[in-house]
Amino acid sequence: MKISRKTILNVLLMAFVLSFFVTPLGYHGKILLNRIFSFSPDVIEVNEEKRITDYNWKLKDANWEFFNFENSRDNVVFINFWASWRLPCAAELKSIQNLYDSYKNKVDFYIITDEERLPVEAFMKENKFTFPVTYLIIGERTPLTLLEPPSSYIIDKKGYIRVEQEGIADWDNKTIYNLLNELTEQK
Repeated sequence: MKISRKTILNVLLMAFVLSFFVTPLGYHGKILLNRIFSFSPDVIEVNEEKRITDYNWKLKDANWEFFNFENSRDNVVFINFWASWRLPCAAELKSIQNLYDSYKNKVDFYIITDEERLPVEAFMKENKFTFPVTYLIIGERTPLTLLEPPSSYIIDKKGYIRVEQEGIADWDNKTIYNLLNELTEQK
């Protein structure tokens, strides 16, 4: 029995598609596709932004010690809500790492998860992420609307929300860099 070229190609195509569901190749392929189809978030126009007035928000740092968001009053702040088990979050974090590397001394970064410490540390190590992880305290009041991860905010020195992004975004781009340059230079 002779197998046709078309049959071989169909089998190979099905094997390739199936690999996206049952192998690590599929996981990395889905991450890549999410990155390709993520775009820069929209910047909120100056007269349309909301303002944070209450910075009283208790969080935990990477050492599992409590601190208050009040430390970031009068600073430019980048906040991202994420979960290691959510594919769009994993795809987005590389661009956040690049943003952190460029602005870590100018912007306060809060990369916030509500997961337990050990799985987060393993995820960070596996992906070679160095941005600071912040842990959400469930039930603690927050000055922001907690959106489904991934979601992010950029807040200026006066407390105005300049970016409110629900869903995956590309944070390593000219639009965001220009915005952060503008915000960090303001007095």
